[in-house]
Amino acid sequence: QVQLVESGGGLVQAGGSLRLSCAASGGTFRTYAMGWFRQAPGKEREFVAGISGSGSTTYYKLSSVKGRFTISRDNDKNTMYLQMNTLNAEDTAVYSCAGSAVSEDWQLTRVDYWGRGTQVTVSS
Repeated sequence: QVQLVESGGGLVQAGGSLRLSCAASGGTFRTYAMGWFRQAPGKEREFVAGISGSGSTTYYKLSSVKGRFTISRDNDKNTMYLQMNTLNAEDTAVYSCAGSAVSEDWQLTRVDYWGRGTQVTVSS
């Protein structure tokens, strides 16, 4: 059974940066496409970005994060990252990592594994 554990969330001032990590265990990490979702208070969960199993393809669903967020992965460390720069209050949310058993499903059309999430709070 694959387990995903996020870390790196916290409180940051507007304009600041955070790097989220998602550590995977229990499976063959490089065979999974991975991605980040977020859910702000009172809003539906939304897909932020995805990455293929090899890391060769990345995809950013939200136009608001393009140029500010960078998704990456280190298959030797079984870890995925989300570097978030120039944060603003609208980025405040619980960020969850997710995995698809289909390595090229970088749009995460199916999610087989979820992490519990990490809170990101941006103060203005």
